[in-house]
Amino acid sequence: MVDDFFVCFVVVHRKVRPKITFTIFLQLFVLGLLGPVIDQNFYYAGLKFTSPTFSCAMSNMLPAMTFVMAVLCRMEKVDIKKVRCQAKVVGTVVTVAGAMLMTLYKVPNTTQLDADKDWVKGSILLIIATFAWASFFILQAVTLRKYTAQLSLTALVCFLGTLQSAAVTFVMEHRPHAWAIGFDMNLLAAAYAGIVSSSIAYYVQGRVMQKRGPVFVTAFSPLMMIIVAIMGSFILAEKIYVGGVVGAILIVIGLYSVLWGKYKDYKEKEAEEIPEPVKTGTINNQNMSIIVDIEANCAEIHRSEPNTVLAISAPMPQPPMLAIEAPKA
Repeated sequence: MVDDFFVCFVVVHRKVRPKITFTIFLQLFVLGLLGPVIDQNFYYAGLKFTSPTFSCAMSNMLPAMTFVMAVLCRMEKVDIKKVRCQAKVVGTVVTVAGAMLMTLYKVPNTTQLDADKDWVKGSILLIIATFAWASFFILQAVTLRKYTAQLSLTALVCFLGTLQSAAVTFVMEHRPHAWAIGFDMNLLAAAYAGIVSSSIAYYVQGRVMQKRGPVFVTAFSPLMMIIVAIMGSFILAEKIYVGGVVGAILIVIGLYSVLWGKYKDYKEKEAEEIPEPVKTGTINNQNMSIIVDIEANCAEIHRSEPNTVLAISAPMPQPPMLAIEAPKA
């Protein structure tokens, strides 16, 4: 993680990265706190107190929560009278409903739950984790407006998140063997979480977010359920139920509705930002009016002056002098 930080920050974006002000540093610090620290730790804690099915269902609330936060932060405009805004709202609800249906189709039997489960505490932790993850998307979109170097931003967020996670672990974890990592699945899981789930995910979502916004990025998160179901059926020989198929169809329909609404927003924004023909026509009209005024002033000045006759003098040609011979005496 540290080597990647120095490669991205020092070598790759040496000339293009913006200056880090105190405000940008605070935003980077909060991003490292929201993503790698609060979201991941609270999600793992909620997973411990509940179940994987319930945790995945709670995480599917991310698109709806991000959409509400984007509206409150005025990053998304919602005019319920317009069809494109209705499509975004309905599509978000349908996508979340489809993900819930895929996840909760097989409801766990409450009589077989472990005694160490605390569903109320786990639910609160999962809600906090989802809220932190949605806040991470909103703040990342705000930070990218001033700090446009995506690779450097990803490296800084991961580096600060690593320092904060280490500090939290030193305070909360007092068992030395908790730091021991061998060449096993624990090392693979930690490497995958750091490289794929954090570094690559932050960079890719940042590039997309610069052009389409946080709502567009989070709208794709329920697709995880479809990908997991397909890979599980081929790799782990898991069964696909009717509820899963119906949920997948709802996810696709809702995602298409959201994308259609965002596409209309993008086209309308382009039309507002590039009114060049209108501006050119206005300038040309102003220039023509100025020319007409100048011609009218010239004509008025010409009429106000008296008619004058210009006399042009030129030397008159003299007839040739003839020599007259005197009479003879």
